[in-house]
Amino acid sequence: MDYTWAPLHLVMQLQEWHYIVAIHLGPLKSNEYWTEAHSFAITSVCGSIKGSPHSILFRPRNYAIATCCSLNPNKGCYSLYLDSESHNRKKLSRYIAVRSELAGTGTSGASYPLSGRHVVPKVRGICFYAVTAVVAIFLFVLMLVAHPFVLLLDQYRRQAHYFIARIWALATVTPLLNIDIKGFENLPAPDTPAVYVSNHQSFLDIYALLAIGRSFKFISKTSIFVFPVIGWAMILMGVIPLRRMDPRSQLDCLKRCKDFLKKGASVFFFPEGTRSKDGKLGAFKKGAFSIAAKTKVPVVPITIIGTGKIMPAGREGILNPGSVRVIIHKPIEGSDPEVLRNQARNIIADGLVHQG
Repeated sequence: MDYTWAPLHLVMQLQEWHYIVAIHLGPLKSNEYWTEAHSFAITSVCGSIKGSPHSILFRPRNYAIATCCSLNPNKGCYSLYLDSESHNRKKLSRYIAVRSELAGTGTSGASYPLSGRHVVPKVRGICFYAVTAVVAIFLFVLMLVAHPFVLLLDQYRRQAHYFIARIWALATVTPLLNIDIKGFENLPAPDTPAVYVSNHQSFLDIYALLAIGRSFKFISKTSIFVFPVIGWAMILMGVIPLRRMDPRSQLDCLKRCKDFLKKGASVFFFPEGTRSKDGKLGAFKKGAFSIAAKTKVPVVPITIIGTGKIMPAGREGILNPGSVRVIIHKPIEGSDPEVLRNQARNIIADGLVHQG
């Protein structure tokens, strides 16, 4: 008999709509036996997939007595096999076997499709964090030494700290990624306060924005500030803390942003509020644009492309190969927050469509 083996968590596409499905129902207790409910659960899943194999053999792990059985999607679960010897040795298989009677649908080497393709991004991710940690330690010392002079000469913008942060960002990403920044000519003068806004796809967005080389006050959730070195550097840079579910913290954050703008410093917002899980541009919140309208400063829209595919949201441990594009658009001004919000979102959306 010809079997294709697959890990428990894997759903593997064979060809077009033919699939091998692996299902884990959880362990049975020592006094619990295989029941009709378990059979129905697997039968329902298999029956909902076109081209499902005629029979499935699987060997659950950590089961008391039932170690393998055969399933027909049309007839239910049958042919229960008992393997007390394997159970006593605690060597129950960690895999399921799927027998496909769709001739020619399998491919050689398809049994372990995760091997090289998934190991490389993880190795790149480890290298990324190793480099960012080592570089951060050395540059944080430099930032700490310079901090008294920064407070004395440039208390609000702290451009020296942002210059150090730019070195940190470029030193981390340059060996592994290519960042292409366009639209430098659209940036306001360095001493002109502005509200910068951008789409948000990945943890890498911060690195891409720091690479621009402008000092603007980021807003970050308070939990990040407790991270050694990185969190301490954020405090020195004057990053604005925010407790997302706390209305008082949100009001205090907006007030601090207004104060910074009045004193000549720029601020940065991700108006979506969180990272996009699917790469699509979410709705923009009004806060950034209300501040810009009240303080009469320009809004600078920025489109970031590529970071979501390289380090997807929720999968910060990997770093896929690729390149990042940052597009700095022309500033927009106005007194109506709603109009500013719609204009900024349309500009960023057009950048994602036409440049992405």
